[in-house]
Amino acid sequence: MPAPEQEPARLGAAGVSADALRRAMARMPTAVTVVTAVGPRGPSGLTANAVLSLSLDPPQMLAALDRGSRTLRSVEQAGRFGVNVLAAGQAEVARAFSTKLEMHEKWEGMAWSERDGIPALDGTVVWVACELRDVLSGGDHVIVTGAVLDVDAADRDPLVFYEGSYMGLGEAP
Repeated sequence: MPAPEQEPARLGAAGVSADALRRAMARMPTAVTVVTAVGPRGPSGLTANAVLSLSLDPPQMLAALDRGSRTLRSVEQAGRFGVNVLAAGQAEVARAFSTKLEMHEKWEGMAWSERDGIPALDGTVVWVACELRDVLSGGDHVIVTGAVLDVDAADRDPLVFYEGSYMGLGEAP
């Protein structure tokens, strides 16, 4: 006899746990990005998947950053940030920037350049430079919006995060 199926997480109901939401959202593939800025001690960055194009007219981006992140402080101080959409094969970059290592350790061995005062990682699918516009409360995260200053795109397969794993868009889980 087959095992009974688990009841799907109920979204929108009062009292939904963080674990239930996390399990449900793991089923939604997301692009993997590294949000970057130059802080007082040099470049900073963090891996983020809550990043999107907010508006085309005027061109704007949105990113949700952990409330306690050092990169958020750098974004606020610099007034600018970059969105680096990682390519398939850059899972180690995503992992490095998702750690709590000291910033200089995260950047060790990374190929990057500074463009318009914003760190741009090499080999990405897309790089977007933004001027900080809004800083809004979003629970345990802070939502930053930015006016797009520059954009660069390459013909590469993007890295996605699905069910707790990094993979190229065309790869099976």
